Amino acid sequence: MEIVTRVFEGMKTYLVQSIPDIRSTDVIEMMIIAVILYNVMLWIKNTRAWALLKGIIVLLAFILIAYLFHMDTILWLANKTVNVGIIALVIIFQPELRRALEQLGQKKMLTFLVSDSGKVVENRFSNKTMNEIMKATFEMSKVKTGALIVIERTTPLAEYERTGIEVDGLVTSQLLLNIFEHNTPLHDGAVIVRGNRVVAATCYLPLSDNMQISKELGTRHRAGVGISEASDSITVIVSEETGNVSVAFEGELKRELTPNTLKEELQRLISEKESARGHKLKLLKGWQKNEKKADK
Repeated sequence: MEIVTRVFEGMKTYLVQSIPDIRSTDVIEMMIIAVILYNVMLWIKNTRAWALLKGIIVLLAFILIAYLFHMDTILWLANKTVNVGIIALVIIFQPELRRALEQLGQKKMLTFLVSDSGKVVENRFSNKTMNEIMKATFEMSKVKTGALIVIERTTPLAEYERTGIEVDGLVTSQLLLNIFEHNTPLHDGAVIVRGNRVVAATCYLPLSDNMQISKELGTRHRAGVGISEASDSITVIVSEETGNVSVAFEGELKRELTPNTLKEELQRLISEKESARGHKLKLLKGWQKNEKKADK
């Protein structure tokens, strides 16, 4: 009994001595760091840096494995390239970093501390939205009205959305036809669709450098392929010269689509999202089921 008492007394003394004195300024400092890290993570999530961050995590995991198994050559290469890699990242993401600093300078402190950019709105891409896009696409195809409709998937397109004009309207064929009508303020550029809503119009997209794209295709098709190379979006393109309908996905362009083939391409988007959502719900239900069993 005496030994147990001594052990507890020793543990108590150690804990009292090891816990530092926390001042009010330390608490404020931790809050400031937490807010800065939170906003940096939000900025990363809304730019191409999000995909880059996931790639860096994979590389770090690979380096950790190399360290555990004493792979000296890989560790030497990683050590020699880390400085060059950091400089390369700064150069590659210079526009995004500049935009982030400009936004930070434009924000008020209260807005910065209470940022609402982390809100997630559940807004699924539905069959009705798909049908509305198809209806508008082939109506524009008949009269050779050029169109560029980008459907956002898992990669955020906020940086391209900011280059256009905010719309935030429910996707309907009438809305899309009015946007791309000739001689209207919004007809030039791309429309970005998120879930069941048109979030922005007249957006500027990156042009593809792929030399295999046919020379007869213009800027609209190169922009459609470019955004599909930079993200996992699906882009529906209507040619103004021929009226042909194309789809750009994962850097590839499928041309001269019929209503049936376009429906198949868009159906892939819905089925993948539904399957991912169903998998999450299945995991959640399984967890809840196990919790109930554990409570019995």
